[in-house]
Amino acid sequence: MPIDAPQRLVFSDARFHWLNPPPAWQAGECLDIRTGARTDFWQGTHYGFRRDDGHVFGLALTGDFCVETAVRFEGRQQYDQCGLMVRVDAAAWIKCSIEYEDAQLSRLGSVVTRRGYSDWATQDLEGGVSAARYRIHRSGADFLVEASLDLEGRRWRQLRICHLDDCPASLFVGPYACSPVGEAFECRFDYLSIGPSTWSAPA
Repeated sequence: MPIDAPQRLVFSDARFHWLNPPPAWQAGECLDIRTGARTDFWQGTHYGFRRDDGHVFGLALTGDFCVETAVRFEGRQQYDQCGLMVRVDAAAWIKCSIEYEDAQLSRLGSVVTRRGYSDWATQDLEGGVSAARYRIHRSGADFLVEASLDLEGRRWRQLRICHLDDCPASLFVGPYACSPVGEAFECRFDYLSIGPSTWSAPA
């Protein structure tokens, strides 16, 4: 689907579909997810394992775009996470989220997977964070990944600028959640908005 005007989608839109449906979910104005046990997205680097069984509720977007979501959650076990994903396939994707460590610490971060290997860039947060907004701009094969802990989305912080090799015209894009150590992590996505990318190169 090409993007030529801003749209705020409801999750009951028939264009959405699951990659790895969770054990429990409900899609209407909002999207509620309860994760399956030991689900994750990670490929290879340092830890050696390859996991591609987290849950993504997405749709295909073509060309340049800006996609944004807001999510509320309460982490319970290490690495519980929920956020936004842009995906080519198991070997090439981007995700951004807050990952729960313990009651004192969480990590705001992003992962880029290229050619079957993942990286992980993080910023430490004090414990108790339970809501965030995420947005990703696409410009060709380049991406700007941002997050906001301001629930009205007035102040955004850049997490990274990155590139996906051999990036196709159509990408699978949407909210994701997983629980790499535990299970039954619950989160609610309030909306998904899509529109033309407003990210431009400096003059």
